[in-house]
Order: sequence, then C-alpha cells, then structure tokens
Amino acid sequence: MIRKIINIDGEKCNGCGLCAEACHEGAIGMVDGKAKLLRDDYCDGLGDCLPVCPTGAISFTEREAAAFDEKAVMENKKSKEKEPDTLPCGCPGTQSKKITRDETPCHSSEAPSAPSVSQLSQWPVQIQLAPVNAPYFKDAHLLVAADCTAYAYGNFHNEFIKNRVALIGCPKLDPVDYTEKLTEIIKSNDIKSVAVVRMEVPCCGGIEHAVKTALQNSGKFIPWQITTIATDGRILD
Repeated sequence: MIRKIINIDGEKCNGCGLCAEACHEGAIGMVDGKAKLLRDDYCDGLGDCLPVCPTGAISFTEREAAAFDEKAVMENKKSKEKEPDTLPCGCPGTQSKKITRDETPCHSSEAPSAPSVSQLSQWPVQIQLAPVNAPYFKDAHLLVAADCTAYAYGNFHNEFIKNRVALIGCPKLDPVDYTEKLTEIIKSNDIKSVAVVRMEVPCCGGIEHAVKTALQNSGKFIPWQITTIATDGRILD
C-alpha cells in the first residue's frame, strides 16, 4: 500500500540516537552508528521522531510500505521488556547526556593528596560526536579545546572545564574541518561565551581558526578568549 512513512537521510544523521529513543514503536534502530528505519510495519507515520532530530535528517515521504502492525509492535515491546536495558544508539560514545555533580568543597590544605574531581558536565565531548541541539548547550559557556591540552596542563579540569560545556578535538588527526559543526552549534543555541584552549604547536592553529570562523559565520557577538599551553605545561598567554 502507498502510505506516509518516515525517511532518514544517512548523510545528515550524526548518530545521536535521539530518534531511536523517541520512537515508541521500535521502528528506528542504530546500524553502524547511523539511524535506520528497521521495519516499515512498526512505523505509525505520526513522526514523534522528527522534532528530536538535531540535524533535520528525518522527513516524511509517501511510498509503497507495509501497513502499520500494532499487534506486532506490542509483541515486540513485550519481548524487549524481558531483555536487559541497552542504549538505543548501541554505542555509549554517542549517547548524549548531562552529568550532574555534587558541589563538594575541596579541603586541599587538610588533604593535599586527595584526588581531583572531574568537572565534566556533559557527554559526548568529541566535537564530531556532539549533537548540535543538545539541551546542555542552552545558556552554556563553551570550551573548545585541543585534546592534548588536558594532558599537558595539570589543573585543566578546575581552570578550564569547570562551569563550561567542553568540546575537544585534534585538528591534525581528525579528517574534518570543525568550522561547520561549531557554526551550527553557536547559531542554534544561546551560547554565552567561548573559550579556546590550544597547544603552542602550529597544527593546533586549526582549532583556533575553526572557532574564530564559526563565530564570524554565526553572526553573533559572543565574548571569546584563547589560551595557549606550552608542551611543558605552562600557560603562555
């Protein structure tokens, strides 16, 4: 039969898994890191998945498709209830979430050897994996950092990640230009400020350039700053 059904553009899909969570019928699953319509007869054509997609990869189309089978959907739900919980995206690395931490005071004078507490407030942190419209970007102070900086500078969490949403990447090793993704994040969200932390090595200029270009392309006037870390761990500026 010809009926209205969803269509997923694999090129636009960023693998966040939000559509799979929103699909109560189980019609959508994650295959090789991308959302896919698994069964036509599980799709009711109502489109609960459309508004949660951060990249606009999902749309309606009319085509030959099996009729919606409510009985099959209910049977599938019952079978899933017996299975252990799994992430809809099938990969913890792309599951978007906010991390809430207790504000525990640090008694450094009393316990100088006490371990440092992570200040990371969200997941994922890789620029390529972060969804454009994640809730944690609302009113966020954004940190965009070269991944080596956290290893070079010992107090990175407390001085740079704390109270910020952190995104990391390596402009030398990642085969992408971050400019487009960062532009969309800044355009689509109410970002309050942007901090860039890079290494002194020349290849790290790519991450600085991407952020500057993204700010220009966004058309927004947002406070920003750049900090450069030396390979021996010193802050240079």
